[in-house]
Amino acid sequence: MPGKGAQNGTNGSHRQDLAPEGSLTSFKNLYQGPQDSNKKWTWLEKEPKDVADAAENEETAQHALITRLQKANDSRKKFEIHSIIIQSPWLKEALAEILQDYPGIHCGLKRLEFEAPFRPFVHRWPQLLAYRARKDLDATTAEHIELLYNVLVEELKDVIKTLEDYVDHGIVTYDHIWVIYQPGDIIYSDSQNGAHGVYKLTSGAYVETRCGKAYKLNVEAIDWNGNSFGRTAEFIRVWEFRGTAPILGLSAFPLSFHPYEAKVRELLISRGKKFEALAGCHYKSYDGFAVTWDREGNEMPYMCTGRIIVDSDSFRRFSHQGNPKKLDIESAADMKYVFGKQAKEERLRLTEDHHLLCLPRVRGYSLKKKQWLLFYLDLIEDIKFNDNAFASLVLPEDQKELILSFAESQAMEQSSFDDMISGKGRGHITLLSGPPGVGKTLTAESVAEHMRCPLFMMSSGDLGTDANSVESKLTNILEMITKWHAVLLLDECDVFLEARSTHDLERNKLVSIFLRVLEYYEGLLFLTTNRIDNIDAAFQSRIHVSLAYPDLTAASRKSIWEGFLKACGGTEGWTERDVAELAEMELNGRQIKNVLKSASLLAARNKEGVSRKCVDMVLGIEKRRPGVAVGF
Repeated sequence: MPGKGAQNGTNGSHRQDLAPEGSLTSFKNLYQGPQDSNKKWTWLEKEPKDVADAAENEETAQHALITRLQKANDSRKKFEIHSIIIQSPWLKEALAEILQDYPGIHCGLKRLEFEAPFRPFVHRWPQLLAYRARKDLDATTAEHIELLYNVLVEELKDVIKTLEDYVDHGIVTYDHIWVIYQPGDIIYSDSQNGAHGVYKLTSGAYVETRCGKAYKLNVEAIDWNGNSFGRTAEFIRVWEFRGTAPILGLSAFPLSFHPYEAKVRELLISRGKKFEALAGCHYKSYDGFAVTWDREGNEMPYMCTGRIIVDSDSFRRFSHQGNPKKLDIESAADMKYVFGKQAKEERLRLTEDHHLLCLPRVRGYSLKKKQWLLFYLDLIEDIKFNDNAFASLVLPEDQKELILSFAESQAMEQSSFDDMISGKGRGHITLLSGPPGVGKTLTAESVAEHMRCPLFMMSSGDLGTDANSVESKLTNILEMITKWHAVLLLDECDVFLEARSTHDLERNKLVSIFLRVLEYYEGLLFLTTNRIDNIDAAFQSRIHVSLAYPDLTAASRKSIWEGFLKACGGTEGWTERDVAELAEMELNGRQIKNVLKSASLLAARNKEGVSRKCVDMVLGIEKRRPGVAVGF
């Protein structure tokens, strides 16, 4: 076979001596060589001759600590310490106590390394001095602590002196701002749109953003996500500044610097208890600025007044902005949870330390604005209900008694009546029909006020006209208000009630969706319409009570005039004849309210009470307005 051997040559015989790829139980060292023309490293089989021996070896391992030096940027010294390696087990045991709970530090590591600017030692310098002064230390620990102290005091003396000067004078520079922020400190800040609060500092770092340079504080606060309490991660930026700045003028500073620290703690603990009490679902009143979001998700102030629902769980499920973060429950293991149907006091327990760290805002829904918002705790108040709202309703007594019995029975879940299919047909639907301004909407409002429950007003405009989106929105709304035990008012619902036809298939689909979803609604629903004659037959079978509101009589109008006059400041200066004459005018309830509202504004300008003269002036203007008929 000489031809074949000649063909393979030397390379062929060499390949025959090699083991199969990856089969040897061994390893091969390759050494980094120079870069090639493409700036990629080459790798060599032989060790380069210009490489120095390793600096750390058996000899260096004997020392209690190793200091690694680098060329100094300071012209006053040749070298400065780059890092310190702690090798002494006595030092490690001591530092475990000195640096206890300092984030990112674990003194049990075999190789314990600290890099300049040695922030843990700067922040815990008083603890190091106190430990060094102890009389109960064994000789080796005392010697090693003294050794570490001598190394650090030379390196950190300028920083320590700077920190002492800053504290004494209440100022700080941006370059040294990190010295006043010790991880674990309680940080005071009013950065959340003016809402003051305190947070627990976890770490800090200099960062660059699109808006400029800043020192970023990573902090923790106590939050409620709708299901449980826990720690949530937040951050605060202290923007770069020139020269020195007052510590108390920073957007965040340690609470210990606050001149009224004790008072601030007392106020925030009290507010934290309110935060805890508002966990769950609550019907409240609000007046002031809240927080909404722009299209990019940035927070914006938003003026909000009226009734609100505080509900983080529904916020998480139905809001598309600012959803609650996932809370770190494990790090809040000292919180006690008792789940189930126990009383709120047993179910939710926070300590005063937790109350101090509670966020200054809660999540909820504005019934007036129909928006999900963040509400400041300090502006949330209990509702002052109008106890005479239902009594002042101008309706026959038998109708009022019927409406109230249905409402109270539904609210107290006294009725056990159900459909053949469980959960179907358990709601109560009342249809209110009649001309505008006769009290249809006021009836639903009065019922909700009497029952002290929320009133959710919905119109066809809130649902849209697309069949798919209507079903989704309606399902979500009904789920929310069922949870809130709210009264639902679907005002001017003609688009959904009108009889289906063979020509408008899209509107037929809307009506069918509305019928199907309402079948499983378990709450109290009021429907109002001006066109009762054209209701779909399927709706007529689902309506439990239908009340027709006739045009107002003179007696009804007189009662309405008297009610609104009392609301405007009383009937002083008014005679029975004045009210009787006004009652003869063919005005509906809404028109009467608008007239008196205009008259009260006119009276306020003249700094007097609402008089017949003011009312007559407004009525005279209304009579001259084109298209408006005011009858006598």
